[in-house]
Amino acid sequence: MATFLYKLGRLAFRRRRYVALVWVALLALAGFGAASASTATSSSFSIPGTEAQRAFDLLEQRFPGTSADGATARVVFKAPEGEKVTDSANKSEIQGIVKELSSGSDQIASVADPFEARAVSQDGSTAYVSVSYKVNSMELTDQTTDALKDAGTDAQSSGMKVEIGGDALQVLPHTGAAEIIGVAIAAVVLVITFGSLIAAGLPLLTALIGVGIGVSLITALANVLDLGSTTSTLAMMIGLAVGIDYALFIVSRYRAELAEGREREEAAGRAVGTAGSAVVFAGLTVVIALVGLAVVNIPMLTKMGFAAAGTVAIAVVIALTLVPALLGFAGKRVMGRKARKAAEAENRPEAKPNMGTRWARFVLRRPVWVLLVGVLGLGVIAVPAASLEMGLPDDGAQPKSTTQRQAYDMLSDGFGPGFNGPLMVVTDGKGSSDPKAAAARVAEEIERIGVVAVTPATFNKAGDTAMITVIPKDRPSSHATEEVVHDIRDVGKDIKADTGAEVLVTGATAMNIDFSQKMNDALLPYLALVVGLAFLLLMLVFRSILVPLKAALGFLLSVVAALGAVVAVFQWGWLGSLFGVEQTGPIMSMMPIFMVGVVFGLAMDYEVFLVTRMREAYVHGESPGQAIVTGFKHGARVVTAAAVIMMAVFAGFIGSSEQMIKMIGFSLAVAVLFDAFVVRMAIVPAVLALLGRRAWWLPRWLDRALPNVDVEGEKLQKQLTEDPADSGSEGGDGGERELVRV
Repeated sequence: MATFLYKLGRLAFRRRRYVALVWVALLALAGFGAASASTATSSSFSIPGTEAQRAFDLLEQRFPGTSADGATARVVFKAPEGEKVTDSANKSEIQGIVKELSSGSDQIASVADPFEARAVSQDGSTAYVSVSYKVNSMELTDQTTDALKDAGTDAQSSGMKVEIGGDALQVLPHTGAAEIIGVAIAAVVLVITFGSLIAAGLPLLTALIGVGIGVSLITALANVLDLGSTTSTLAMMIGLAVGIDYALFIVSRYRAELAEGREREEAAGRAVGTAGSAVVFAGLTVVIALVGLAVVNIPMLTKMGFAAAGTVAIAVVIALTLVPALLGFAGKRVMGRKARKAAEAENRPEAKPNMGTRWARFVLRRPVWVLLVGVLGLGVIAVPAASLEMGLPDDGAQPKSTTQRQAYDMLSDGFGPGFNGPLMVVTDGKGSSDPKAAAARVAEEIERIGVVAVTPATFNKAGDTAMITVIPKDRPSSHATEEVVHDIRDVGKDIKADTGAEVLVTGATAMNIDFSQKMNDALLPYLALVVGLAFLLLMLVFRSILVPLKAALGFLLSVVAALGAVVAVFQWGWLGSLFGVEQTGPIMSMMPIFMVGVVFGLAMDYEVFLVTRMREAYVHGESPGQAIVTGFKHGARVVTAAAVIMMAVFAGFIGSSEQMIKMIGFSLAVAVLFDAFVVRMAIVPAVLALLGRRAWWLPRWLDRALPNVDVEGEKLQKQLTEDPADSGSEGGDGGERELVRV
């Protein structure tokens, strides 16, 4: 591995013009594809194997044209103080809006008059118009959504308050200026780390090129592959973070090789051969974690994982090819004057140990105390994770300034919280001798459970399938509403046994409940798959059993602590205002499994880069303790910079208007903080210090069975020692000097 990458690095350095031209051409082609691609018209959401999905599919068959999974909207009206919506003037305004909506777009399936549909509150202060569409929210045209937004303008001018809820007004998430601030912080950290604007600019430039290609490809293929609106945001978030980090690792090692007196082409080859090996395996762990999301069997999540994994793969290839090419263009300017002096001073025998060296020596002196403080500290932060409640957000989680949230609150005040999350009960009477009697019994049994309202059954033309709308007492994301869904399903089992009619519960609320359950069921198999594959991969890298085991256990500790922090902020509301959390509630059901996948891959970046330097020193003859010091001497500064950059990039997404993106950004930033600075920088060296040589133990039979990928560059070192003439070759250097002079 190291030998191949060494040759690749030198080739990219020599042929830098061609390499740079290829990547610029790829960026241009991807950009052209994104610009010329038709706008994505759909972003379907399905959960195969769940009852809610089966009910939706059944409705599509038995009620053709009703678009059961189409977008919905509720236009909510509240009369001025002292008036009622039933007053003649207000009633006339509302009925006029109903007619206006009915003729506003051919995408509308139905518009319900509130005075005919009994959608007026008991005190007469509030009413709502239900609008159903033939297509989902992502397929609605601008004309349709504009007609909906303008629906209440006249009513508002007459004094009524009008707000609109439902998914018909769903908008694409935006991240605001915070994302740009995150990149700016990354740039500042790079300048401080390298002391050179050229060296700092390289990781940013290559990361932006990689993200540009990845996001452009996603945009170009969005319509063909039915990619969701958050797919490109996720790919950008992860691709930018790992792209900067991988380039940072290569540039840092290149500068270290230059400081040791090697020629530039040789330094580039060695940097790619050693740090590049760490980049390859770190990237593989991220890709495994993201692609592994497919085991959950939710198409939307699978596509998000594959798209983000593709962006990570591009970041790896760019780090191995474009970075050494740009290093060739940069010449010796990649080492600033202060950086060169610092490197020369650091290489002197009498030089003062750097911060990484001093910290490693401290850990070696007090390994037990460092281990206890790290584990107990993360353990305390992880405590809130025991109270984790999962679900999917509804309009009640929107910012209070949005019309969706205000419509949600008006419905809750006028009708009760349950009106924001009606359940749809489908009775399949094909197996029953009397479908109408079976549907009537279903309605009776549901009323006994204790709900606000049960509408009369609506049958299809064949008379064998019925729809019943049920209004629960509590809000959609509450535990009480979840219990109502389970109770109806339990009743349905008894009814099927007695009458042969199958009872299915669906609707957005039931779909969210089934989604959360599916995520819970998939968590352990997914964790076993990802950790198992990564464990095998790390065994190849480190030629050890205990080092990968320690890496996996450390990851679990950091991810549980991060979950605890997420619960404290987003569920309990601690420091919620600081992060823009206006409404607490259940943690997004995909968060734990998603965090496991992404954080595991990112955590292994630091593990691989830091510990491979220790492994390299140990293989070359240093004692276990001295190898830890060497690893921190060369790697601590880079890992610290990489972690701060990653945290800054992720934290930038906390400013997103989308609750899911905000929560993902916060969780990943906190997880990187815990994993990089507590687990990798404290717990890992403490455990290695306690284990000593046993940390690198591998049974002989397993050592013979595992292929030697030579990540630490032992074979490369022997080859260069045996053939120094080749390693000193500076092919094409005259042209490089000429380029620098120009």
